[in-house]
Amino acid sequence: AEVRKLLRELREVVDKLKERGVNSYWIECLINDHGKLSKLVITRDYRIVLPDYNNMEISMTPIVKAVYLLFLRHPEGINYKDLVDYRDELTSIYVDIKGVPLDAKMEQSVVRATNPLDNSINEKVARIREAFVSRFDEHMATNYIVHGSRGEAKRIPLHRELVEWQ
Repeated sequence: AEVRKLLRELREVVDKLKERGVNSYWIECLINDHGKLSKLVITRDYRIVLPDYNNMEISMTPIVKAVYLLFLRHPEGINYKDLVDYRDELTSIYVDIKGVPLDAKMEQSVVRATNPLDNSINEKVARIREAFVSRFDEHMATNYIVHGSRGEAKRIPLHRELVEWQ
């Protein structure tokens, strides 16, 4: 009887959270508690480090990392169809990461990644996912990777209070 009462109370709390706009994903995270989320640190030299997971570093190629940082800079998300509007910003990030002047090959990588008709952005997002999932639990990785419904803005759901830019 006590367990039934607790379950009923839990259901009421979950319903109230949903009424107030809390996403089912976050409710599931609370219930399943797969562990504490780590802060995500972007160092001055653009390394991606998770200090609460033994300073785990997430490695990516420069263009993939540039795409990741672009999405990280935009918590509201980015629609793939609008990627061309972010071309200059992505170019700037990419040049900073590479530490060399923009050349034709780098420019072509950026053009492809910002062309919604090219599959390049999907490949980059898949590489981002792979970089995190290969290092720890997929359920936890979901917080750090780019995702979103088809036709909607893609975003990284990690709360920006957990992101530190050095």
